[in-house]
Amino acid sequence: MPLPAPPIDTRRYQDLVDELVQRIPVHTPEWTNFNPSDPGVTLIQLFAHVTESLLYRANQIPERNRAKFLSLLGVQLNPAREARGLVAFANMHGPSGTTILPRDTELLAGTLPFRTTTSLDALPVEAKLYVKRPLAVVDPATREYYDLLYASYNRPMPQTLSLYESVEAGDGDTIDLGASVDSAVWIALLGREGDRLAEPAARGDPWRGVREVLANRVLSLGMVPEQTIGARTLGPIARGGADSNVLRYHLPSVVVPIQRVNEAPAPGYRQLAPRADFDPVTSPGVVELTLPAASGIGTWQDLDPLEAGVGDLPPAVDDARIADRIVTWLRISASSGSAPRFRWIGVNAAQVRQVIHVTSERLADGDGTPDQVRRLGRSPVLENSVSVLGYLGTTPREWARIDDILAADPEVPVYPATVGDAPLTDVFTLDAEAGTITFGDGLTGRRPRAGEVLYASYDYCEGAEGNVAAGSITAGPMVPSGISARNPVPTWGGADAESVAQGEKQVPRVIQHRERLVTADDFRTIAWRTPGVAIGRVEVLAASHPDIRPVAPGTAPGVVTLMAIPRSDPLNPQAPRSDARFIDALCAYLDPRRLVTTELVLRGADYVGIWVSLGIEIEANHNAAEVIAAVKARIEQYLSPLPAPGIALPELLVPLYASETDPALRGWPLGKPVNARSLLAEAARVAGVVSVADVLLAGGGGPAVESVSIAGLQLPEILGISVVAGDPVPLDAVRGAGGASDAGQGPPRLPVPVVAETC
Repeated sequence: MPLPAPPIDTRRYQDLVDELVQRIPVHTPEWTNFNPSDPGVTLIQLFAHVTESLLYRANQIPERNRAKFLSLLGVQLNPAREARGLVAFANMHGPSGTTILPRDTELLAGTLPFRTTTSLDALPVEAKLYVKRPLAVVDPATREYYDLLYASYNRPMPQTLSLYESVEAGDGDTIDLGASVDSAVWIALLGREGDRLAEPAARGDPWRGVREVLANRVLSLGMVPEQTIGARTLGPIARGGADSNVLRYHLPSVVVPIQRVNEAPAPGYRQLAPRADFDPVTSPGVVELTLPAASGIGTWQDLDPLEAGVGDLPPAVDDARIADRIVTWLRISASSGSAPRFRWIGVNAAQVRQVIHVTSERLADGDGTPDQVRRLGRSPVLENSVSVLGYLGTTPREWARIDDILAADPEVPVYPATVGDAPLTDVFTLDAEAGTITFGDGLTGRRPRAGEVLYASYDYCEGAEGNVAAGSITAGPMVPSGISARNPVPTWGGADAESVAQGEKQVPRVIQHRERLVTADDFRTIAWRTPGVAIGRVEVLAASHPDIRPVAPGTAPGVVTLMAIPRSDPLNPQAPRSDARFIDALCAYLDPRRLVTTELVLRGADYVGIWVSLGIEIEANHNAAEVIAAVKARIEQYLSPLPAPGIALPELLVPLYASETDPALRGWPLGKPVNARSLLAEAARVAGVVSVADVLLAGGGGPAVESVSIAGLQLPEILGISVVAGDPVPLDAVRGAGGASDAGQGPPRLPVPVVAETC
């Protein structure tokens, strides 16, 4: 049973005053004036105020003991995590040349500061994205017309025309390279109207000045992939950052006149070498592309009217005002067999972090004592941002951070130093959450000497407050005039520091696993503490791999499968999806804590769609609409992959020295089939339901069945549910008239643009 610790004293100011006033007649009967104006009552009020303050401080002793116990155990609370994001700069009214924005350029989202992580060439161009989208329906007359129009392209052998339309991808549009006729997205780099050269300075090329500005500059291309369902596998060795070779980046290699093969234009392209430390297909970031010389930047101008957009040429742009501003094209193509999808692509992009810099903060001077502790002015701080500089007179000495102060060398060498091996003495340890710096005791690490001046520089953040919506970040005070900034997608990854109460709950489990992934409970417990993500459910399958059937413990020795579901998903509230960013955050946190020989597979739930139709009989004294809504809510919660609202998830899911928690409390159990009779029983438990006429259950588009099997990492997802009074609605009516046919075709030989019909 729980052992609640009683408070030392629960009395407050008024309780103390009332108690003392009641004692007056007992001890001093001659005192009869109890009004507040009496000097004796004033003294009583004074002592009651002082006593209340003492009692308040005494009641904090248990809290202090718990915090001290955490410190003695070495259990550090998780510090805050900074939010990250992408910002696109628009140089529409700035200088005509390239503006270089330095690293740590400050931007603001309201009053919240963000800083760029790298420098950026803000090029004076605008970008518009186009995709060659195939026509879904082509009538025979139109196809015959274009076959005759492009008959000259059928030599020496006939070609199949693939009719497409040039579609501009705007904000919020998903860019699907697999849905285009050429598996590519085309970025038109447009010059500004103010930079257009007039004759005779143009010499037939109005954008010659812009090309000279772009020559040999770095184009920063921001890319945000569509966050599909994530799946990651961490092999038995440490994970490496392998770059993806799926995407190719090309600029037109313009030759005048354009080369022709069989009287058809044969454009050439120059491949650009990308520089990136991430995989743009799976992670957001910035790809740097070095542009060629001015002579290598351009597009084709000597094309016949029917040749624009044909074959490998850039898409045809119908808007003459935009087509006249095109300086060059950038083609991003995917290799065969891949179909990456992107949420946003843009130029002049930079990565940002929500951090605030503190530079050269003066700490208390050294006093020569062992184990000196200095507290930073702001906490929590970012772990890898703290640096300490000490001055003995005018000589600076830099202190280095170390994980374990016991690994430091003594300040006075006790053995001859190895040649070329500098002693590790000027070190300190950091508690990022508390914002404290601890120095050595002389035997392990040097003590700051008496009078040594100490300065600290560090970064801190606002945690989850930095997760702002798209469009919240604007230009800051350091951005030159004429250049604007905007974040095209919401920022991500910001997390608040772990509270003392949360840390106390983890003490028994930290003692048990010591931040090492050994048992199944260790995987579940440590995964729950992943910062920056809101986890709704974690399931661990030991010695199991989701790609090896059957998915059951013991079928894959050395492999641990962890299924994680987010707490919420605005797009799929009933069946939250684990996107790539969610899985990546878990990977980054679990990877350094697993055993070297353990292969860890992280997946989201594999949802199985089901359709449910119930017919019920309602009591006469109950409102039919309320009862029907209650039945729907109960069935949805019964089949939900997440626990019921209000359940203390970590405490329920990770029992310590106790019997296993009922799996049903975590959400729908893995491997349990959905049975129509069980749905009938759940519906019958709702108040106001007299009886259940029948339950119709089906999986996907099949007929009604008694049960839908669930295996492996599968969980049920309600695609549609109907509850009516009387007999149940047929499943075909619940499904509706959905289901369009998918008539795909092979890769086209010759993409041809279709001219829009206008009046």
